[in-house]
Parts: sequence; C-alpha cells; structure tokens
Amino acid sequence: MLSAEHRAALTALVGEQGVLTGAATEGYATPARYAAGRAAAVVRPASSAEVSAVVGYCVRQGLAFVPQSGNTGLVGNATPDDSGAQLVLSLERLRAPLEVDVANRSVRVGAGVRLSALNDALQPHGLFLPIDLGADPMMGGMISTNTAGARFLRYGDMRRHVLGLKVALADRDGTELDLMSALRKNNTGVDLKQLFIGTGGAFGVVTEAVLDVQPRPTDRAVAMVVPADVREAPLALLRLLEHGAGEVLSAFEGISQNAFRAALAQAQSLRNPFGAELPEYVVLIELSASTGADTQAMERLLTDLLERAANDELIVDAVIGRGEQLWTLRHSISTGLKAMGHLLGFDLAFERGAILPFRSAMIAELATRFPGYQVCDFGHLGDGGVHFSLLRPHALGDAQDAAVYDYVFDAAIQHHGASFSGEHGIGRANQSIYDRHTPALRQSIAGALTQLFSAAVPGAVRFGPKPEGILT
Repeated sequence: MLSAEHRAALTALVGEQGVLTGAATEGYATPARYAAGRAAAVVRPASSAEVSAVVGYCVRQGLAFVPQSGNTGLVGNATPDDSGAQLVLSLERLRAPLEVDVANRSVRVGAGVRLSALNDALQPHGLFLPIDLGADPMMGGMISTNTAGARFLRYGDMRRHVLGLKVALADRDGTELDLMSALRKNNTGVDLKQLFIGTGGAFGVVTEAVLDVQPRPTDRAVAMVVPADVREAPLALLRLLEHGAGEVLSAFEGISQNAFRAALAQAQSLRNPFGAELPEYVVLIELSASTGADTQAMERLLTDLLERAANDELIVDAVIGRGEQLWTLRHSISTGLKAMGHLLGFDLAFERGAILPFRSAMIAELATRFPGYQVCDFGHLGDGGVHFSLLRPHALGDAQDAAVYDYVFDAAIQHHGASFSGEHGIGRANQSIYDRHTPALRQSIAGALTQLFSAAVPGAVRFGPKPEGILT
C-alpha cells in the first residue's frame, strides 16, 4: 500500500489523474497470462520528463516499481507480484509524439502509442510498421521485448526498425538518456540503443523512439497447404519458396492439428478449408509486395510454386486465396487454446532444421511421461520459432506442471540447441530458466551493465540481468 506521503509526492509529479490506487489498479496487476498480482499504486506519467522524475523519486525512496506498456506480454514482466508493495509505472499516457516523416520513411513515437494507432497514422502515406501480432501492444513494450511476429521472415523484429530511443535510467536522478536519431547509418561508436532493445527494461525505461517504417504491401497472395509429411516436407517447401519467390515471401507459419482445432472453435464463422477432417499439420504461406504488380500475378506465382511442390511430392493439398479468413484462423489460435483448458506456454526458437525433430520427439515423449498434456504447437516455422503450447485439462490438476516445464525446457535447450525465449523476453514466469540455463559469465557481464545504468538500490523491478541489490 502506498503511504499518503508518497502518494502526495507522486501526485505532485504527474497530477491527480496520474496516480491510481485501490480497485482502479486491478487491471494493471493482471497479466495476459498467469495469476494476477497486487499493485501498491499505478503511476501514469504523461511525458518523458515525468517518467524520469518518477523513476528518480522511486529510486531515492527505495520504492520498487514495474514498468508497464500495453500489458500484453506473456512472461509476467510487466505486472507486480502479490506482495502489494510494488508500484506499476504505466506508460499508457505517453501517446505523443506521433510524427510521421514521409521523406525519411520514419516516425517518432511515444512509448504509449499502440501498434494499431501507429499503423492508422501511417496508412495515408502508404506505410506501416510490419510487425504482425495477435495483440495490440504499445511501442515501449514492443521495443523492450524486441517483438517480432508472424512476418519476421521478411521484415525482422523491432531491433531492425529502431533508429533512435529516449530512455529513463533507474538512478537517483532518473537520468534521461537521449539517443534519439532518425539516421540509418551512424557508425560513430558504441550503439547504446541496442542495450535497451529486447532487455525488458533491465537497463532503463524506454519513453520515446524513432522507428524505420516500410511501404505497405499492395499485393498479396495467401495459401494454406498440407505437407506430405510433417518432419521433412515443410522445410523442403520453405527452401523451394525462398528460391522461387525471393524477398516477397513474407510469412511461413506452421499450425498443428490441435492448434487448428482451437482456432476453429474460436472463430466459429470460419470452416476447415480442407473439408471434414483436420490435417495433422498445415502451413500458412504469404507472398506480398508493394511493387505495383497486381494480386492476380502474385497468386499465379504462388500457384506455380505450389504446383512444383506438389510435383515434388512435398504437399498433398492446398487452398489458395481467402487471405483474411486464413489469417483470422492463425490469429485465433491463442484465444482458442485458452478457452479449452489450462495452457502451458513455451516460446522457443531453434535452428530451422531442428524445430520439427524436436516437435516429433516431444509428442512421443510427453505422451509417455506426462499423459494428458496435449501438444498444440504453432508458430513461425520460417524463422525457427514455435509457440510450443501444451493444453492440460482442468480436471487433471496442476501437480505435474512444474515437472513438465522443466522437462520441456531442458530437452529444448540441452538436446536441441533452443532459445527458451524466442520472442517474449524474460519475466517472473521464466526468470528461473534464465538463471539455470544462462552461462555464469554472460549473467555476470549483463549484471555489470545493469549496475552501470542504474543505482544498486531496490528502486526497480527487473528480470533477466541484474546486479546484487536490485529487487526481482
């Protein structure tokens, strides 16, 4: 609970509407996944300067705080624990600036600008930020977690699109580090902004950014195909498409039968495009371009490539077209799975050749070791990423959940060379995995960098790299 003295001081920094307490904090303490925590208060600065002032005050007073952007993360790194002692530092009011520079093909944004709002502002200029997600996050969170999404194969992740940053450091002054630049080429020393991208706020709180944006595709062709076999054919098909379509290949998404079933249950207006029976595995493919070619030409290219794949016995069925419907199915998977039972989520990334062998091994081994846990995997097959979701019926109970988590993580990391967090970052849900599987030297160096950029006092809540003395 926040004392009257601290509340008055924080209100003086951000105004009456900038401090929330009591029931008004509940939404900020409830993550998209995992159990809700309790916030001592929610502090909502409206500018970069106010963020710095709040951070500095919290550090000086020893108030633990959790930076939060859109609260769409899936590892618990944006919400407080259940102690009721931690503040939430919400960036939702940082909705300015939102300034498009058409000549430079860039945009300056506040950390509280949502992805949808940004793309709405870019659309009249024929531009967009090409990060495709099922959620609608804010820019601060997307940068701090290095969000990627379904079109990483062509466009990369947020790191590729960040040109400049403004950051509040967690020291006694809340020092504002201005790394704002709209330059694409600037080889004048250490690129400090990279330390704040994908590190979950461990080194500072992102408040503003300059982003590189892309021409919005005018032509698109989408297909969903059934591979001839699950273990070998998908990657052979991927290689065929990469050689035949080149850079216009923008998505290559794998979807298991169980994940497909959950999507159909969620998007009840849609039907299985392959008829009555669900395939064991499908691949969603997208070609897109902004070159002025018409959509029919793009569909002809995709049709020709899939005919070659069929002749090579890589696929046994395909549906071409229905782009919006097929993408709706893809984006309905997560919500559909949550409605069907208790979800154990793994955000894994592999070398591309290792992902399907891992999948096959886990389906067989989990059925023997942990019967009842249903594999419902889907994800970014083209870049090696997979959301290896396990569905546990509520009636089974959670007694084995911890053992299942350990088993899958250990198998993925130790035997298949995986990253335990391909996209979601580090948070309360996977901090122990970071501690166990990250080499000591890397942890030591990361902790030293945290020490450099922040005060070694309990003034911030961080996940991942941390020096002694920082609350976790």
